[in-house]
Amino acid sequence: MARAHDPLPAPLERLLIVRLSAMGDIIHTLPAVAALRQAFPEATLGWIVEERWSELLCSLRYPRAGARSPQRPLVDRVHTVNTKEWRRALLSPHTWHQMAVASSELRGAGYQAAVDFQGAVRTALLARWSRAEVVFGDAQPRENAASMWYSRQITTSGTHVVEQALSLAGAVIRRNAGPSRAPLPSDPDAEKRIDAVVATLGDFAILNPGAGWGAKQWPAERYGEVARALELDGVRSVINFGPGEEELAAAAEAASAGAARRISCTISDLIALTRRARLFVGGDTGPMHLAAALNIPVVGIFGPTNPARNGPFGTASIVLRSATSLTSHARRKEPEKGLLEISPEEVIVAARKLLGSIHE
Repeated sequence: MARAHDPLPAPLERLLIVRLSAMGDIIHTLPAVAALRQAFPEATLGWIVEERWSELLCSLRYPRAGARSPQRPLVDRVHTVNTKEWRRALLSPHTWHQMAVASSELRGAGYQAAVDFQGAVRTALLARWSRAEVVFGDAQPRENAASMWYSRQITTSGTHVVEQALSLAGAVIRRNAGPSRAPLPSDPDAEKRIDAVVATLGDFAILNPGAGWGAKQWPAERYGEVARALELDGVRSVINFGPGEEELAAAAEAASAGAARRISCTISDLIALTRRARLFVGGDTGPMHLAAALNIPVVGIFGPTNPARNGPFGTASIVLRSATSLTSHARRKEPEKGLLEISPEEVIVAARKLLGSIHE
């Protein structure tokens, strides 16, 4: 059990960040970690993350510990876990071996303090697993039981999740933490691949018809209509899609009548692609938050999730949401009714405003 008033080690030389998933949530945590980096420039910052999202912190085939570089620009060490696989085969000797290796690596780093930005029981336990002397966490975490493992329970503030993470970081720094634009990895191989992909496109927008669940998915065919309109302005479109979203991407591409092409990217590829885009159009998804983090203008198409809490942060944006939409995280398969009230024409007008084609 955590003690209530563990003192913060001084000087703070080794700090662990705990945020395992998912893509958008990790991106939302980056400004807070950038603030911690500015406050403790000489400290070793480690981050424990799910293996599948590690490219957001460190390029593939690049060492996950050592001197920072463009391939791992923010943290000094990246620790990975695969909790989904572990839960699936909890009694497997291989699982127990992986867990033991992860535990040994974490404890061997000698972290003095840990900050749990996720607020789940498993992440609070991982923070304790590291044997950090002090563990910071939200006083009202996503899973209430997680707070049992925090020695510093922080009452966070802010409406947007980025602001809440900054508030938690501020408790470690002992002053308000302002938003800082955090660097994302730059993979030389990915940069070359994407240069070849976009060489003939000229100005382009990224359209992202997928979303975490069906209620957040604006119809794919409407993205094709947007692509046709943008082509008239000299802006081609690239349709991004991830695993399981092949049909959505194909439907959007077909509806575009040749104005858009679909492309499946690794995370490193998507970072490189997004850096080169003029505009991003999509719903409440990890790729949308990536675009915002890279300062790319965003047309956000929102339905059941609240853009005040989860909208594009820190970039030029226009968020479209029907007044009839109600905030809900129910994972329904069909698009939310209010989301369907947003017309292609509204999205096209918003896109053209951000592109500078028309003005208020």
